[in-house]
Parts: sequence; structure tokens; C-alpha cells
Amino acid sequence: MTSARFTARTVAITGAAHGIGAATARRFLDEGARVAVIDREADDFAESFADQPTDRLLTIAGDCTDAAVLADFHARTVAAFGPVDILFNNVGQSGRERAAQFHESAEEVWRFVLEVSLFTAMRMSRLVVPAMRERGGRIINMSSDAALVGDAGLTDYAAAKMGIIGFTRSLARELAPHRVTVNAVAPGAIRTRAHDRLTPAVIERIKATTPAGFIAEPEDVAGCVAFLASEDARYVTGQTLLIDGGRWMI
Repeated sequence: MTSARFTARTVAITGAAHGIGAATARRFLDEGARVAVIDREADDFAESFADQPTDRLLTIAGDCTDAAVLADFHARTVAAFGPVDILFNNVGQSGRERAAQFHESAEEVWRFVLEVSLFTAMRMSRLVVPAMRERGGRIINMSSDAALVGDAGLTDYAAAKMGIIGFTRSLARELAPHRVTVNAVAPGAIRTRAHDRLTPAVIERIKATTPAGFIAEPEDVAGCVAFLASEDARYVTGQTLLIDGGRWMI
């Protein structure tokens, strides 16, 4: 699908070298936006955006857990494309190889997961909010259905992603009078690099516990983010949109 509904809009996306972030960046580019992306794994930019218009794409390498790096990303985005109209706080991850049952987990892992999954969204939002209060805008935050399902072994991740939901609701109330909507997306099983490390048995178990019976693609999330960023969603704020094939229902 291509359209021009985001023409002259500036979009900033964190953690966008691959997966959901890259798919969402491509979706916005296809619909006319100017898009700035940041990721620590910048080597993937060339592959993810090989066929995209370079005059409307800004790629920056950097660690999103570093507040100074985020400030520089924001400043360079504004310098290149103007104030941010749409922010997608996508970056985040679990402890991955260091994930463990809570009684065996380490506080340093908790801190990392909270930093990358919650604090980056808060810091980046803080950077764009002053201008959005004057001009209106859209903020979309990345949560997870793990926050609602409560997956065992992911206590720190679930806590961080539930924090995103609370942050989204409170910020939405603050910014609603300024024509700024703040929403979250909460994906379930999405085919990303994290899923590449799972065994076939685990993949089959995930499918079996998902009513839809399959694992979605990053583009399925990108379409939902684009909706929340569009004028079609101008009266939607403070909400968390589950994208998990029915694994959790509100």
C-alpha cells in the first residue's frame, strides 16, 4: 500500500535498523513521510533501506540508552527535516540470553531492561513534547502483550512494558488538550531476529497458544502504528493496541 497521507510529516523512530522498527520506517516512507531512524546496529541500515529515497531518510548510529545520543538524534532530525510530528518509541528488548526465573535473575539485568524498554521512551518523548505542545503530534510507544499475559521468566521485561502502558496513559491525559495523541502498541509473536533464536518446538508452542495460529510479520505492526499516527486516529489516545492474534483480549 502506498499513499501520501504522511507527506510533509517528520517521523522519528528508535531501534529501527531491522524488524518492526525498519518495517515501520519503510511504511512511513512509502506514505510520503520524512523519516529519521537511530539504531546501535547501524550495519543493517543499508540492507533494510536499500530501495528507499535517501532525500527523505536520515539514518544515525547510536546507543538509545545514552541520553546524550538521543538528544543528538533529536537535534539532527530537526535540523534535517524540521520538528518531529510523529515519534515511534520502538527500541526495547528483554534480557534475552540473560533472562531467568525471577529468583535467579540479576538486578543489573533488570536495570538494563528497564533502561532500554522504558527510560528510552520517556527520554525521547521529553525531547519532542515541547514542540508538539505547540503544533500537535503523535507519540506511539512500544509495549508488549507480555505486560498483560505475564510470561514466566520475563518479569523485568513485563514490568518495563507495563510501565510503558502507564506512561502512555498519563502522558496522553497531559497532552490531549494540545492536540497530541499518545498510544501504545503491544505485539505478541512477531517474526523478528529474536524469534530466529527459538527452537522449532518453542515456535510450535507459541503458535498453539495463539488463537490465530500463526506468527505475524513486522509489517503487521507497522500498519497499526501508521493507523495510530494518522488522522483516522485523531480521537484515539491513551490506548494500548494489542497485536497478538488473540493471545490476550481486553
